[in-house]
Amino acid sequence: MTWVKVADTDDIEEGHAKVVEAGGHRIALCNTGDGFYAVDDMCSHDRGPLDQGRLIGHKIECPRHGAQFDVTNGKALTLPAVRPIRSYKTRVDGHDIEVEV
Repeated sequence: MTWVKVADTDDIEEGHAKVVEAGGHRIALCNTGDGFYAVDDMCSHDRGPLDQGRLIGHKIECPRHGAQFDVTNGKALTLPAVRPIRSYKTRVDGHDIEVEV
């Protein structure tokens, strides 16, 4: 596994997500206010782009059908999604946000 810089801490407002790419993966990088979390930017129900949904605390909601996922671990929280999404370890080094891929 490799750590890859994907953004600066100033790039993502609290309560928002931003798409980044690392290691060939499209990742939704989320700023929950208490940290940065990274998950695949694809709903496990219908492949919707999660970065376009709402980030509510540690939950990100798919804009298509409302499925919610926990950004800390990728767990599916509400129907229609039943399968989790991949989550990635993140760390902050100064102002750099890095994701392990």
